[in-house]
Amino acid sequence: QVQLAESGGGLVQAGGSLRLSCACSGRTFSSYAMGWFRQAPGKERELVATISRSGGGTSYADSVKGRFTISRDNAKNTVYLQMNSLKPEDTAVYYCAADSVRSLPLRPREYGYWGQGTQVTVSS
Repeated sequence: QVQLAESGGGLVQAGGSLRLSCACSGRTFSSYAMGWFRQAPGKERELVATISRSGGGTSYADSVKGRFTISRDNAKNTVYLQMNSLKPEDTAVYYCAADSVRSLPLRPREYGYWGQGTQVTVSS
C-alpha cells in the first residue's frame, strides 16, 4: 500500500516559480514510477511529467518542456516538480501518482495510487 501527500502549491505571479513535493509512505518507493498530473476546472486530468523508478528516465508534456523539471530522491521517498516561468494556463490542481508496473506510464488509468492534490494558481 502506498500513500502520497503533495505539498508546495500556492498563488504565484506569471513568470514565477514553485516547487511541488510529493512524499510517499512505505519502504518500496523505488519500486514505483512516479507521475505528476494536473486538472483544471472543466478539463480532463492530463500528464505533466513522469519519472522512472531510478530517475534515469523522464517524459514531459509538450506544454511544460523546458519550464518544468521532475526529479526524485529515493532516499527521502519524495518526488519533486520544479516549475519555472509559470503561466496562467498552468493553473490547476496538481496530483502525484505512483505505478508499480510500467517504466514510464503516461495515462492516468495506468497509475494505481494518487495523492489528494495541491492547488497551483498563476495570476497574470
